[in-house]
Amino acid sequence: MRDASLSSGPGRVLVFVYGVFAVAATGRSLVQLGTEADRAPVAYTLSLVAAVIYLVATTCLLRGGVRAWRVAVVACTVELVGVLAVGTLSYVDTALFPDRTVWSHFGQGYAFLPLVLPFLGLAWLRATRPTAG
Repeated sequence: MRDASLSSGPGRVLVFVYGVFAVAATGRSLVQLGTEADRAPVAYTLSLVAAVIYLVATTCLLRGGVRAWRVAVVACTVELVGVLAVGTLSYVDTALFPDRTVWSHFGQGYAFLPLVLPFLGLAWLRATRPTAG
């Protein structure tokens, strides 16, 4: 059963932004890993992980339903932990992040949207929590 509330109204904007980040992070990380993986393998691999998380969140928000809602909550939570951990690590160990990635410096290269996005995602998921029954 599809829960239209996840991807309706403000959810449409959220799905769109997640979709853009999924495509951008996937493309950028694959190019970086394919052309210069030895330059910053940890940073580029973490960008690919971020891309996968964005893809999962986008798919679940589009799909709807109780199971998709639960997976989306997990994806957004992992995303939040990831952006906070990678953002901190990128300041602590700058050698690991010679280039900007989607989560480095808390998403500074992306206008800090990667830092804000999981909070918005979790807030939207809380507002659209499936009802028991």
